[in-house]
Amino acid sequence: MTKVGVLLCGCGMYDGSEVHEATLTLFFLDRAGAEIVCMAPDIGQAEVVNHISGQATGEKRQVLLEAARIARGDIRDIKQVRASELSALILPGGLGAAKNLCDFALKGADCTVNPEVAGLIREMHQAGKPIGFICIAPAIAAKVLGAKVTIGTDQATAAAVERMGGSHVACQVDQIAVDEEKKVVSTPAYMLGPTISKVALGIEKLVAKVLELAS
Repeated sequence: MTKVGVLLCGCGMYDGSEVHEATLTLFFLDRAGAEIVCMAPDIGQAEVVNHISGQATGEKRQVLLEAARIARGDIRDIKQVRASELSALILPGGLGAAKNLCDFALKGADCTVNPEVAGLIREMHQAGKPIGFICIAPAIAAKVLGAKVTIGTDQATAAAVERMGGSHVACQVDQIAVDEEKKVVSTPAYMLGPTISKVALGIEKLVAKVLELAS
């Protein structure tokens, strides 16, 4: 059975994993018969945001504990996960990907990536295993791997991707970009939206392509 890691970064679009994107990823993987390994780094969130007002609350929360809400408690600390046990890896988006897994939301092209996250991505790449990046998460692929990715059509974010050594492909919400050489697949999802049914089209294609590359 194909074993796919899903790297989460909290729970909620403003400060963690985008719940629709994460859930759709899990749904399409499960429907395809893949074994899923949810994981997250055991670190503090960069900030906690009120998802009604959009304002920071000043609270303190842990990324792993919040991500466990999406995984229904079946989740591992990324420190415990090695590329050797996985066939593929997928990173859903949400601003937590740009705040907790890296600091792209704060520093743009000058960002740094959490060392455990960067380490697992490099392990997967060196082993020739595919990785999927959704929404804003492709910025991490640009920083760590210099991959060809899409974040949709936003010119400022695309320019930052290019400055980090990646190459950007403009895509619509129902499309994917594939870096065949690096085995990196990406889709814009809620970088474009506007609704869950539209976002699902791109994520379904991403999951299918990742599984194809893993076979």
